[in-house]
Amino acid sequence: MSCPVKSPNNHRNDSIRRGAVSRCPILQNPWRWLVNDCIINWDECCDVLVVGSGAGAMTAALRAHDLGLKVLLIEKSEQYGGTSATSGGGIWIPNNHRIAALGGQDSAAEAIHYICTVTESDDADGRIAAYVENGRHMVKYLEDHSCVRFEAQASYADYYPEMEGGKPGYRSMDPLPFDARKLDAEFLRMREPSPATLMLGRMAMTMKEARVLLCRGPGWVGLTLKVLWRYWHDWKGRRLSRRDRYLTLGNALIGALRRSLMDRGTPLWLNCALQELVLDGGRVVGVQAMRNGRRINIKARHGVILGAGGFERNQAMREQYLPQPSKVDWSATPPYNTGDAILAGQRIGADIALMGHSWWAPTTRVEGEVRQRPLFVERALPGCILVDSTGQRFVNEAAPYTDIVYAMYARQREGVISVPCWMVFDADFRHKYPCGALAPGYAVPDRRLPENLYSCFHKADSLIELAAKIEVDATGLLGTVQRFNPMAQTGDDQDFHKGKSLFDRYYGDPNVQPNPCLAPLRKAPFYAVRIDAGDIGTKGGLRTDVKARVLDEAGQAIPGLYAIGNNSASMMGRTYPGAGATLGPAMTFGYLAANHIRATVNDKGVEVESATCQSSI
Repeated sequence: MSCPVKSPNNHRNDSIRRGAVSRCPILQNPWRWLVNDCIINWDECCDVLVVGSGAGAMTAALRAHDLGLKVLLIEKSEQYGGTSATSGGGIWIPNNHRIAALGGQDSAAEAIHYICTVTESDDADGRIAAYVENGRHMVKYLEDHSCVRFEAQASYADYYPEMEGGKPGYRSMDPLPFDARKLDAEFLRMREPSPATLMLGRMAMTMKEARVLLCRGPGWVGLTLKVLWRYWHDWKGRRLSRRDRYLTLGNALIGALRRSLMDRGTPLWLNCALQELVLDGGRVVGVQAMRNGRRINIKARHGVILGAGGFERNQAMREQYLPQPSKVDWSATPPYNTGDAILAGQRIGADIALMGHSWWAPTTRVEGEVRQRPLFVERALPGCILVDSTGQRFVNEAAPYTDIVYAMYARQREGVISVPCWMVFDADFRHKYPCGALAPGYAVPDRRLPENLYSCFHKADSLIELAAKIEVDATGLLGTVQRFNPMAQTGDDQDFHKGKSLFDRYYGDPNVQPNPCLAPLRKAPFYAVRIDAGDIGTKGGLRTDVKARVLDEAGQAIPGLYAIGNNSASMMGRTYPGAGATLGPAMTFGYLAANHIRATVNDKGVEVESATCQSSI
């Protein structure tokens, strides 16, 4: 539906930013409001406006629709799916309904204790408990009422399984594959997966399949043939695009959510960027947006849910909030996450928190690609080390990826250049395993690499020569390898305990004993890959409560405004308890936001909650 009266071009943006908006008492027209002395005409009206199109935003939209609310989603870019589409698609859901069938045990109390321990939090605002109690309800809702299906991973340990309340598996859940043919033309409007998750940069794999292929586990040859056949057998798909229509990981999750929204007829507008939030007497009643180059006004009768990603692609915000050095080019996320929704919230008085932290991940650059590739897996494999400019190791290479970047910055603060650092490995590692854009040498040897990949690594016949090429201390590097190799041989990393944690060993090579994460660096040539202090999103954002309501600086909820995902300050603090601890909360609090909006509206569509809603904290 479009407004019969076009928006005037003379209304002032600053009046919207100040929130000086009041309903016109004369016109009594839902499409026309008075902004100071200028009339603002609504181009579109809905009950709930969702800003963003990632997994959290889509979950919120589905839930709001199913609760009887009219929903509209808007997406800044020309593709939907956000960072979620490029991710692994996993969600971390403690005490989920699949655990018992797998023979595991969990409880809300254990999960809350574990998260509080890992995050060094007392859960004063109640969000940790709200997440744990409602995450499993969110998953069950999606499985009962949408195309989304999840599978709990029995052997994927929490990131700190040895801590009290940690588990050796079960809490991380992966989306099941989804057939893109069910999306029709919408498939090619979905954001593409990260090439790092595809075999030969083209063919989709599940997490289980990738793990077998990573170390050439039992049945890897047959599995390789299966993936190849699956891709090329879809000859109709190959005529349309090189993209694999067998969707896995983040694309599977987004594909299933999008199909579910299509089944409901819920509109999703692409190329529609949030500009400002519109206030009426302190309540958010809509937004001003830019759609296909035209400024429009969208009225949201009952709520606006911000789910548009973090600020990692905004260099000015990185310099203002994050540790330095810091560059947008180091991020592994799409280039559209520029903090627009966070800034819009700040302009109407919303409070912010945790702005100095990110979902850190070591990344490496590939010439010609718009986002860097995160190194989630390679660091755990045997036969590699991470070194700083002195040639010294400074971290357990197999540690959770966010810990790697924290260690890089900690070393940098000591006066040693470790941003960037270097991943060093030998010819044996190069032959067996992938690293960033480099496929294993047995599949693609150096002589067959595409030209753009030669800039991804340095290669030398000796460690001293390699040190000169990457400008690290040669004596330090040589000494580090000489100390590391005997420890690797015995399987006991006395310096950083690589391979001691159950989590470390998940991506290790089970064919290597006694420690699947350790092997000496002995065989020339030697290689080095530059590692930047990258991320898969920022953690800081608008402060929220247990219902995902945005809070002002006084701790009171701003009526009509909700924030989820990386638009909100993470409940996980500075760390990362398990795989999927980004998407899990985003989707859960999207679900809770929709529930709360419906609870504030009676069956006649009239607001029943006080306009001065208080925070529950």
